Order: sequence, then structure tokens, then C-alpha cells
Amino acid sequence: MTDAFPDLSALAAGLLALPPSLGPVRLVAVDGHAGSGKTTFAGRLAAALGGAPVVHLDDLATHREPFGWVDRLRAQVLEPMGRGESARHGVYDWTARQFDDVVTVPPAPVVLLEGVGAGRRAVRPALAALLWMELDAAAARARGELRDGPELAEFWAGWAVAERAHFAADPSRPFASLRVDGITGRIAGDTLSEPFEPLLTCDVARI
Repeated sequence: MTDAFPDLSALAAGLLALPPSLGPVRLVAVDGHAGSGKTTFAGRLAAALGGAPVVHLDDLATHREPFGWVDRLRAQVLEPMGRGESARHGVYDWTARQFDDVVTVPPAPVVLLEGVGAGRRAVRPALAALLWMELDAAAARARGELRDGPELAEFWAGWAVAERAHFAADPSRPFASLRVDGITGRIAGDTLSEPFEPLLTCDVARI
């Protein structure tokens, strides 16, 4: 992401104008390849939304089940929020290799769901919008490896295989409401496909 990061106030206003998708919540997914800038973008968008909660899928995934978090997400986050209740989900410690903490997430007007696979088939019915970080897998991996250092090279090699298999079987990008440039953070205003057209009508910059 560049220092001249775009103003996200128009996007925030557009998201707040959407009808709730999960009880009282507008659940908005930020998906893309690992290293594509999802966490940074979600943090800036959360700030533009006045401090919207962010659920990080890295907290729900594990070494053994990098994409096997759907049941945990449904039971600990989606179902409580669908009832208008606060969610309480476990937090996986990637060093200790166990769940060792719990986070409470209130049913705010907008809740962001950030992580690889956030827009997968099993989650899309609960989403108000799906944002895709537009950075190809190779560039995203190079960025992630540079960030994490050589000691995690083996992890990245294994992750790349799992991620490629996931998106081949269950792609998110074709269903995205908007695309976000993974380098500049600018947003393409064109809606790519159903099911979210034409929910976002805010004036946003095109890539």
C-alpha cells in the first residue's frame, strides 16, 4: 500500500447504505491472495467506518486446516450475529499451534470479514458485499515472503499449494462487488457480477 492511500469515506458510506445481510449486520468480506494487502485495507476501511469490528480468518484457521474454518465461523460468528448477538470466537496461536484466546465481536452496523476465502461459497449468502484485493498470486506471495522473512519460506510454499487448490475449487473473485488494487488501494467502481449488483453506488476511484 502507498502512503497516498485513497479516501475510503465514500466506500464506507456506500456500505452503510446497504441492507443488513446477517441479522442487523452488514457483513462485508475482504478477500484475496495471501500477501495482497487485505489486513491493511480492512484496517483502513474499518477506521473509515468509525471503528467497525474486523474478524480475521487467520484467527480461525489452523496449520492442519487452513481452509477448514467454515464450521467455526458459522457457529462462533455467523449464527450469533444472525440473532443480533455478539460473536465470541477463538483465536489460533500460530506459534503455539493451539487456540489460546477468545475475541468478542459486537453486531455492529458493518462487520468486516478479512482473510483468504472470506468470499467463499459457504459464506456468500451472509454477505452484504464482497471486496477482492486485486494482486496476482505470485506478486502477493513475493510480498508476503519479503514481509515474513526466510524462516517462513517453507510455510509459504505449503500455503501456496493449499491456496491454489482452494481458489480452483471455490473462487471468490468472480463474485466480487468491487476490486481493490493491492498496490495502490484504489477501488474499481464496476460491479463484476451477481449476486451483489447494483448495491454499491458510491463514487469511488477506478483502477
